[in-house]
Amino acid sequence: MSDMTTQQDKSKIPPEQLKRMYRDMVRIREFEEACPKLYSEGKMGGFLHLYSGQEAVGVGTAHALRSTDYMVAAYREHGLILAKGAHPNEIMAELYGKATGCSRGKGGSMHMFDAELRFMGGYGIVGGHLPIAVGIGYSIIYRELDEVVVCLFGDGATNQGVFHEAMNMAALYRVPVVFVCENNGYGIGTSVERASAVQQLYKKSCAYETHGMKVDGMDVLAVYSGVREAVERARHGGGPTYIEAITYRFRGHSISDPGTYRSEQEKKIWRDRDPIPKLGNFLVETGLVSADALKKIDTEEQELIRQAIAFAEESPDPAPEELWTDVYADDPAAAGQEIS
Repeated sequence: MSDMTTQQDKSKIPPEQLKRMYRDMVRIREFEEACPKLYSEGKMGGFLHLYSGQEAVGVGTAHALRSTDYMVAAYREHGLILAKGAHPNEIMAELYGKATGCSRGKGGSMHMFDAELRFMGGYGIVGGHLPIAVGIGYSIIYRELDEVVVCLFGDGATNQGVFHEAMNMAALYRVPVVFVCENNGYGIGTSVERASAVQQLYKKSCAYETHGMKVDGMDVLAVYSGVREAVERARHGGGPTYIEAITYRFRGHSISDPGTYRSEQEKKIWRDRDPIPKLGNFLVETGLVSADALKKIDTEEQELIRQAIAFAEESPDPAPEELWTDVYADDPAAAGQEIS
């Protein structure tokens, strides 16, 4: 068990990957910051939980995975599915409830899914997806594959009974799961200090004799380093790891939360640690990228999100006859197919 893993040696990460990390974080930020206005205009409905501020966790995690590895997430997921490789068009269309969305307009903000990307869903029940991740991990063992599952959740989930059930099963069967707790300090408006007797949440792994570590969730390279270590351990039979990433959401819990329980001073302290300029400054200072090149990336990503909005606006609504499609899995036996 370790407290705040040392930052990944930047010299070992290819420059192109570092630039890709920057672009991915900018893409998520631009996407998320476009959503409140669209929501206020009635273009989106239901819940809307934004990822602004937490980009380093999602991007650092995704870059530590292979394309064949799985990701399972909670409901603050737009940034995570984008980090896993989804195109902004289909994510924006999903928020609009359009047929071209990643969940065909049926998932909305909290229930996105892309089997091809191995993004196995966002889940609205706090902690409810942890045993699903363990089940996927167990299936990997059963099929004798070298794949890994990463399961992301908020600090509030660690106080749920299902968290402990999942941790116990994962440790018992040594499943290849990496649990990543995105500790942004609050479960809705309740601080960690008021909700958890154990406030260094990664130490909860001790009860299950599982590897545990804490990383700086505002530093994409620190996240990448910690998750990559855990993923490689899991891939080679070393069992699960529990990572606590200390991060911060720049907006309220959801679109309806003004966040008045947080002081302006607190918010400023965390905004000064914004992971995007942190990486951007490093790239410029080391000569890997010019300031003009970063501005070009920013401009390109802003245009990409504008195109995604236009795509969503122009996309068709789901047809009424699609109400029951993609709701239940097809029954191979009923279709006369052989069940393997």
